[in-house]
Amino acid sequence: MNDTIKSKKDIFSIALIGNPNVGKSSIFNQLTGLNQKIGNYPGLTVDKATGFLKDSQRKYELVDLPGTYSLYPKSEDELIAYKILTGKQKSVDAVIVVLDACNLERSLLLGTQIMDFGLPVAFVLNMKDLAEKQGLVIKTHELYKSLGVPLALTDARKVEGLEAVKTLMKDERFAITSPFIEVQEVVSVEVLDKVRAKFDLVSDYQAFQMLVFFEQDRGLITEDKEWLRSLCKASGLDTSKAQLEEANLRIAKIQKLVNKTIVKQKEKTNSFSRKLDGFLLHPIFGYVFFLAILLLIFQAIFAWAEMPMDWIDEGFALASGWISSSLPEGVFTDFLAEGLVPGIGGIVIFIPQIALLFGFLAFLEDTGYLSRVVFLMDRFMKPLGLHGKSVVPLISGLACAIPAVMASRTISNNKERLITILVAPWMSCSARLPIYIIIIGIVIPDQAIFGINAQALALLGMYLLGTFATLAGAFVLNLLFKQNQASFLLAEMPIYRWPRWKAVGLTMFSKSKVFVLEAGKVILMISIVLWVLSSYGPSSRMDPLDDEEEALMTTAQSEEEQEEIAELFASKRLEASYMGIMGKAIEPVIAPLGYDWKIGIALITSFAAREVFVGTIATIYSIGGDVENELTIREKLASETRPDSGEKVFNLATGLSLMVFYAFAMQCMSTLAVVKRETKSWKWPVIQTVAMTAIAYLAALITYQTLV
Repeated sequence: MNDTIKSKKDIFSIALIGNPNVGKSSIFNQLTGLNQKIGNYPGLTVDKATGFLKDSQRKYELVDLPGTYSLYPKSEDELIAYKILTGKQKSVDAVIVVLDACNLERSLLLGTQIMDFGLPVAFVLNMKDLAEKQGLVIKTHELYKSLGVPLALTDARKVEGLEAVKTLMKDERFAITSPFIEVQEVVSVEVLDKVRAKFDLVSDYQAFQMLVFFEQDRGLITEDKEWLRSLCKASGLDTSKAQLEEANLRIAKIQKLVNKTIVKQKEKTNSFSRKLDGFLLHPIFGYVFFLAILLLIFQAIFAWAEMPMDWIDEGFALASGWISSSLPEGVFTDFLAEGLVPGIGGIVIFIPQIALLFGFLAFLEDTGYLSRVVFLMDRFMKPLGLHGKSVVPLISGLACAIPAVMASRTISNNKERLITILVAPWMSCSARLPIYIIIIGIVIPDQAIFGINAQALALLGMYLLGTFATLAGAFVLNLLFKQNQASFLLAEMPIYRWPRWKAVGLTMFSKSKVFVLEAGKVILMISIVLWVLSSYGPSSRMDPLDDEEEALMTTAQSEEEQEEIAELFASKRLEASYMGIMGKAIEPVIAPLGYDWKIGIALITSFAAREVFVGTIATIYSIGGDVENELTIREKLASETRPDSGEKVFNLATGLSLMVFYAFAMQCMSTLAVVKRETKSWKWPVIQTVAMTAIAYLAALITYQTLV
């Protein structure tokens, strides 16, 4: 056994691993602060968080692995931890295992597995304050003697013991120990030796893991899997039985160790937690309280995000105006003012909502309530093909589909995770809200029905429609997708605690950073493409407009007339542009829905983002003044008539058809970018877009033809 592992590398890489809710992320955040990078592991959708510490001699890289209960690689979280620790995904020099002082037996299942991998390891025994409250006395010296692993005692929430962890890292006090159990009792030495030699493995336990779980290893080539199958068959090895025997052997030895190293001075008292759980997990009151929390959260998100979003919007509008007035006229100036700057603004404007939403979720998770929500919803979600953890993404979808898709990565079952990703965009996000409000204000009378405002009922109906579509879609996909992967919910009920504001702030920062750097690239690209298509068209169509406008400008008597002429020809240029041509081209297809070519242009542009509909409609119908003025937009749209019949364009049938279309259609390129990022393929976002658009068209067609 080596008590100290020294390396001459400039960067010493350390993996940080532990059970969920053991305080691992708190330790990671305290050690690294904002000196972190967030990304994805290559080929997987699990978050990769790396942080850095420095001293006078070298730099230390801390890799925060996903929380996992064991290294039986059946879920994606366990698989990435397994790949890191075996060097298949990223090589690390040492491992810090965070143990739960209140549940040492469970934590040591993971900790002793890592010891058996033959890696340099150290243990951090966290939550010592809670262990003391529960009357648990841990004989740390006895534990060290039994395991031979360096040990630090911490309370990460109160930042106690973290200096000892830093010292442990910088002194590189990591031990390679003797195996905790001998897997030769389960699998013969000859078989283990063959696997070690074939795959160049450093320990018998690594060979055992490969034998038992090679079928789940998607990175293993077919030839190697066939070789392992043949070896198992030739040796008569039953891998399922071998795993069970190994687990029983390990747990029995851990129980003996825990009985020797832990003294319980008094009974654990958790009467407050039990009483609170009795209410929060109640089959009736639990759901009522959960809905009340949701109402509070989204009311706060809409209220608090409005002001910073307005500041961002106004700031980018001022920037565009300044560029237009300060730089020489020309294509480059137009590109900056009308394409690039608004494109960047379209990315940044989402940050307040995303940051607030993830802040609230981090707050609920830190208090211990979110684990109860997952448990509460699992029974309701399961028949629909969803997971208890699906409730978090679906809640997120009420604010924005982007964090909803990102939040689905906590679901280990691949089928349920994919279903959640595919249906989450049907939850009525905040981007749909301005569309609903404008159209409802035009086509729904402002009167009371049974004492309730009809417009409010219509808005509630659109949100209920989105929720119903989400659940119905999940049910259908559950019938279509065939997968043998077993689904179960393993959710620990952590104790209730006050949240840590620093941890909440770090979560808000990191999630916003991921959105800006990943999804923002696609939003910007699409915004630039849309600007080009809307600004240019065939010269045979565009040039005569320039000449006609110039002639009319010379006859204008006032500045107001000049503005009216400019707005008129802006609308004509849009009609003559490539985007206008596209609108005319699709008019025969959308006419059965009650839409004309101008609405068609808005449909096309809003495929980049739904909220683009309002600005596009404002431009198309030559609305003067501030396009964000909803009253002006309503008045203009309400008075618009069809040139052939004189009927109002936005009547009840057309208005409801439009809202239904926007309720179902996938019109958000940033969401598609995130779906592609999370699924690692363009297959699913393409299928998602085609299917949702087809369903939206059919639903809008039925709505219009029924009401017309």
